[in-house]
Amino acid sequence: MIEIKLVLTNAAGLHARPAAQFIQAAAAFKSKITIQSGSKRADAKSILAVMGMGLGPGAEFLLTADGLDEGECIAALQALVESNFGER
Repeated sequence: MIEIKLVLTNAAGLHARPAAQFIQAAAAFKSKITIQSGSKRADAKSILAVMGMGLGPGAEFLLTADGLDEGECIAALQALVESNFGER
């Protein structure tokens, strides 16, 4: 199991388009992936769960992956978040 803390620096946070990108990237991996912020925890492969977290710009969250491809998974999702989901 691998855990890292990430901060959303994009303008929209983890809503709509960025959330969809995040879910699609997470779905490409077999590992169990969760995000947690405060007392809220969500399955990172569920659009409703992720959007229900209400993570806006500047929000910090813990990303956890557990499985055979956890290293690749964490690296890919970290890169997506740190790239601001392709926003300028």
